[in-house]
Amino acid sequence: MEHHAAWRSKVIIAFAAVYIIWGSTYLAIRIGVQQLPPALFAGARFVVAGILLALYARLSGQKFPTHFREWRTIAITALFMLVGANGLVVWGEQWVPSNQAALIVATVALWLAGFGTLGSAGQKLGPRTVLGLTVGFFGVAMLMMPERGFSLEHFGAQLAVFAACPLWAAGSMIAKRGRLTTAPLMVAAMQSLFAGLVFCGIGFPLGETARWSWSAEAMAALAFLIVFGSCIAYAAYIWLLHEVSPAALGTYAYINPLVAVVLGWLVLQETLSGYQLAGTVVILLGVMLVSIARPQALAAPSQRT
Repeated sequence: MEHHAAWRSKVIIAFAAVYIIWGSTYLAIRIGVQQLPPALFAGARFVVAGILLALYARLSGQKFPTHFREWRTIAITALFMLVGANGLVVWGEQWVPSNQAALIVATVALWLAGFGTLGSAGQKLGPRTVLGLTVGFFGVAMLMMPERGFSLEHFGAQLAVFAACPLWAAGSMIAKRGRLTTAPLMVAAMQSLFAGLVFCGIGFPLGETARWSWSAEAMAALAFLIVFGSCIAYAAYIWLLHEVSPAALGTYAYINPLVAVVLGWLVLQETLSGYQLAGTVVILLGVMLVSIARPQALAAPSQRT
């Protein structure tokens, strides 16, 4: 009983990190990418975060991956989730406001739940879960409705942000079903380090060093993403991947936009209409439906049927 209570407390803390911290990373990316080149910005974030996570993991007694199969899974998931998905978001936020980027990314919950049904290990969605995900989708649509109508001015950047969603969901499912024996924190460290090296391998040949800025604002955004976005929230996400169902995990994509919208409005004066505010209520309803519909989603692994 005590073990279950301790496990549940860890899940609550991990969800809080993913819900709240990741919602604020869209603002940090938007601020950073206005002064830093996208590839080296992402590269510096993931290289430093990977080193810090690896040091902490080793000091905690965790070992590096030893088998080729594990390294292959780590590399593939890093390419899907960090290089592909996160890279597209960073690139897109050069033009897409942080609140809108977060709202588009909210559709990852649908991809996560959908991909989670595939294969022999798939978890079928019940009617209430489908209803919750659908309600959440419409809430996101309400949030995305601008006051002065849609604009195609930056459609390519918006499309890039949207394309990040299936990449992230696919990478998450590969990671979840990879059956890695390496500890989750070390997995997150190696994924981050691999992605960071790939981004640096892109940024340096493109001559992005000429656009690098050491301004206090840019460095603060980078430091926030390293410590909070990667070392804390991403590590928590990788752990949760193996502890809860895809439908339950996907609810973070409904909470992140709420945080991002409020922060974008407070810090960058990104507008939010009354119609969009109503969408936040609908999103919370969708999250509640998904949570209620998956009673075993937050059951300890040993207690699941």
